[in-house]
Amino acid sequence: MINEDLFSLKGQTAIVTGGGRGLGKQIAEAFADAGANVVVCSRNVEVCHELCESLKQKGVQSLAVQCDVSNEDDIQRVVDAAMEEFGRIDILVNNSGTSWGAPALEMPVDKWDKVMDINLKGVFLFSQKAGRIMKEQRSGKIINIASIAGMGGQDPLVMDAIGYSVSKGAVITLTKDLAVKLAPYHVHVNAIAPGFFPTKMTKAILGYSGQKILERTPAGRFGSDSDIKGPALFLASAASDYVYGHVLVVDGGTTAGVQ
Repeated sequence: MINEDLFSLKGQTAIVTGGGRGLGKQIAEAFADAGANVVVCSRNVEVCHELCESLKQKGVQSLAVQCDVSNEDDIQRVVDAAMEEFGRIDILVNNSGTSWGAPALEMPVDKWDKVMDINLKGVFLFSQKAGRIMKEQRSGKIINIASIAGMGGQDPLVMDAIGYSVSKGAVITLTKDLAVKLAPYHVHVNAIAPGFFPTKMTKAILGYSGQKILERTPAGRFGSDSDIKGPALFLASAASDYVYGHVLVVDGGTTAGVQ
């Protein structure tokens, strides 16, 4: 018998960045289904408000806050709003991300900076600010959304976005290093490395290299509208209380088949 309390988030508060659509939306829905109150933030606050209304129908509380994760003041505003509304922060999911496709030798420096600011600096700053609160609480779960693109070099015929790959590789290292530093305070830092899911950000790449990607995916399909929910719930719940600094790959077997 599995104890349902292992996966319950009842009464907890979660922040999900980039939570209005895509993987963030999946994760926010999973947390609400498990009983968590969810703070959803992104630059597009309208989609966050729409999601909040649907989450409230599940019997939890939800809050929408506009946030550019490359802006430290915006991040602090989200953290302050969560504390004012709920009094604690139990879970942080650093999901906001962006990409820029260009050959490595032609990558514009301003686009490189933009990708790094959102994908890496934003993860660090949000983890830092929420981590301070979790340290005082002596409990917390931080989940960083990395990518299998950050686990090695990418075939440019499939994905030619060096800034994205490098930023996600750095997120993986940040996850492991921060996990070691926060573990003594019972704050867990882990990551999920998704494969290819049909989202707004992956629409272009799937349009020109989707068939190649499927050929390299043993499961023979892309990620679905629910495939990220279970992994995120596991890392957010008591079921993962002895898991620190782990990168959970959710990719249909893609990296397992890499020689």
